Amino acid sequence: MRHEVIVQFGPGQRFALPVDTPLPRDEARAWLDRAFVDEDCEPLRASGKVLTADKVLAIADAVGPARFTSDAAFAEAFARAASGALDQPLVRVEVDAGAVTF
Repeated sequence: MRHEVIVQFGPGQRFALPVDTPLPRDEARAWLDRAFVDEDCEPLRASGKVLTADKVLAIADAVGPARFTSDAAFAEAFARAASGALDQPLVRVEVDAGAVTF
């Protein structure tokens, strides 16, 4: 089954990223953990608890649309990790709305 991750930053800034093979869940979570730290992301919740969906949203927000445009390898890795960690065939990352939906 083919998966897809859609990252929306605002009007005209939408990236549809097809995923042929999501990363296995453990690898996907490890990738998101590393990217969260590498991009200096901050927890979205006051409690400091970081849900997997929060990591996906925070990473997309931190790198911005320019990274998805200029770095195809990053975009592919992000999509494979998001799809694998969240275990959903369609993931919508709406950075402009601060939401991740399935």
